[in-house]
Amino acid sequence: MVATLVYVSAATNRFSQAADISPSSSLVSFGSARSVALWDLEWKNTANIQAHSKAISTLCVQGNRVITGSSDSSIKIWSFVEGNEKDNFVEKQTIELQGRYPLASALAYLPQTNVAILAFAGTNTEVQLWVCSEDIFVQSATLSGHEDWIRSLSFKILGREDSPLVLASGSQDSTIRLWNIEPWKKISPTTLQNLPAGPTDELLDNFEASLGDLVDGEEGGRQVSLKHHILTVKTSATSSQQFSVTFDALLVGHEAGVTSLSWRESVHQTPTLLSTSTDSSVILWSPSSVTSPNNESSSIWINKQRFGDVGGQRLGGFLGGLWANSGKDVLAWGWAGAISGHSGPIKGLDWSPDGSYIISAGLDQTTRIHAPVHASQGRPSWHEIARPQVHGYDVLNVVFIDPLKFASIADEKVVRVFEAPRNFVELAGNLGVSQFADKEYKRPLGANVPPLGLSNKAVTEGPQELPGGPIASRRPFDGELASITLWPETEKIYGHGYESITLAVSTSRTLIATACKSTNAEHAVVRVYDTTSYKPVGAPLSGHVLTVTRIAFSPDDRYILTVSRDRSWRLFELQVTGAYTPTGTDKSHGRIIWDCAWAAEGDIFATASRDKTVKIWEKGNGHWNAISTIKTSQAATAVAFAPGNGEKRRLAIGLENGEILIYWGLCTTTSDWRLDETVCSRLAHVDHIHRMAWRPSSTHPDELATCSEDGTLRILKHRFLSY
Repeated sequence: MVATLVYVSAATNRFSQAADISPSSSLVSFGSARSVALWDLEWKNTANIQAHSKAISTLCVQGNRVITGSSDSSIKIWSFVEGNEKDNFVEKQTIELQGRYPLASALAYLPQTNVAILAFAGTNTEVQLWVCSEDIFVQSATLSGHEDWIRSLSFKILGREDSPLVLASGSQDSTIRLWNIEPWKKISPTTLQNLPAGPTDELLDNFEASLGDLVDGEEGGRQVSLKHHILTVKTSATSSQQFSVTFDALLVGHEAGVTSLSWRESVHQTPTLLSTSTDSSVILWSPSSVTSPNNESSSIWINKQRFGDVGGQRLGGFLGGLWANSGKDVLAWGWAGAISGHSGPIKGLDWSPDGSYIISAGLDQTTRIHAPVHASQGRPSWHEIARPQVHGYDVLNVVFIDPLKFASIADEKVVRVFEAPRNFVELAGNLGVSQFADKEYKRPLGANVPPLGLSNKAVTEGPQELPGGPIASRRPFDGELASITLWPETEKIYGHGYESITLAVSTSRTLIATACKSTNAEHAVVRVYDTTSYKPVGAPLSGHVLTVTRIAFSPDDRYILTVSRDRSWRLFELQVTGAYTPTGTDKSHGRIIWDCAWAAEGDIFATASRDKTVKIWEKGNGHWNAISTIKTSQAATAVAFAPGNGEKRRLAIGLENGEILIYWGLCTTTSDWRLDETVCSRLAHVDHIHRMAWRPSSTHPDELATCSEDGTLRILKHRFLSY
């Protein structure tokens, strides 16, 4: 049986157009680092092309036409051509923006025609309208009015067939502007003669609502412009038509920049516009019910509903939003991803001692706990259930000292120790994740981070329960994860002269070992501490001359294995005094050694190197010798042995390109290793794998957790294909 995917933790990229949704199936796709994540659909890559010299900042699609905008200061129009042998993109046109960057784009058809209109905007205050004429887009109008960069554009035809095409533009000036595009109708003298002699207030209001955009006045103020933008388009080979573009409404309600706009499907009677903002709010806008004397709807749009973290408590606010479930649900994502994962590379992970849950550490400066949540019916589903550490430095590694205590290192000179609060103990028990003894409930309620502080402080007063019930019966939402699931920090461990780089815990969980960045032998040492008093155990372990990249305790804690940038591994053996002393070394790898791991039986260990080899080492005649060398197609960056089953071993190897290799060998033949399966990037990763760990569970020993530079945490289930 091939490997299957149990769980993927992945955040949405920090861009307002980094996600989209299928109107018919509510299938969400979102960009996560270099990957495209889909829910419940097999993804197929049909074409791949180097479109721009720099990052793509906006993309929109209309039929087989694709528009891309890039920070190389250009907009490109592509045509997707399906071929018998190969699908391909053909570049049709390039629009140079003279140093400006496009941040938003949108495509639509002009009302009652098949003529395409393109709107784009970005690092200025204007919206550009370009109309397609004979397969080439030509500039047709420039819409002014916003006072800051424009972050989002969205087209919508409202209501009836003869309704105007409406363009919504959202800006960092915190406002949204609506522009009507409709067939141009000149006002005849007869119509003017039929107007009432004395204009009423309603007529004046209608007159003002029909005016164009605001322009700069001669004295520096803002004044009303009577300008109608007129577009003349070729609708066929022999005919043309004129369209007018007018400013229709100003939507004011957000307190910070607008990041995304999305119209609800036209099947709904009331047109509704969804907007998100960095003020941590989502607003739904609809036309008011106020009508004019001739019973036509007024161009006044009001805030129908506002939700989200109102008050700006969420860092970075919302970056994008979408309609789901045929317009019945709203999705929004924030600066931290707001789905389930880290918003940056994940550097470390560790299972709880019994394998009930797993903790991950990332360069987004957080640690996160993921666990299978047991619902009342159906199979358990994995979710992020706690964010115990939100730090001010990139977090590099994390290990459990016991089920309710962990140590982490970040890009700083200190090791921090955290203990679970009562909120986590209650939540884990209620969600069926793990059960704890009664004494474990006698803990501080939670934790918070003081202003300008880095240490989580215990909270003993306040609400005596999580939101959602007497004891929370559901998993925490994203806003709650960031605010009420912190763990108190209980210890700080000092010793290294430079920033920490790696961390390990002994099998007995009584010792931890740490190393720091180094360019010389003085600092390329490993320090060992006990986990009761957090005092040093013996002298620092020396021998390496460059940074130690990984530390691993043997299953019986007799040995400490270290690997380094100096291309060597070193072994230290436990003495009766409790200290460790050198007992072996080797430098047969040709490049940096990234990782090392012990087999469950403790008789062999593996080292993984950039030289594209994994070596298996066994003790013989008093020395540790390489008994097998596994060659890989890419640099080997991570390695992990599965828990033993008494008959055969399983070895996972992570590669620099994100693939995973699963090897197996008999316990009686330590030198014979055979490839059982290659897990490609479709199920594995698309970038450098940093850590791997098999689940220490008697019921799920075939589950492998991996984390990568691509920002995802994955749990794979593997069963042997061969024997």
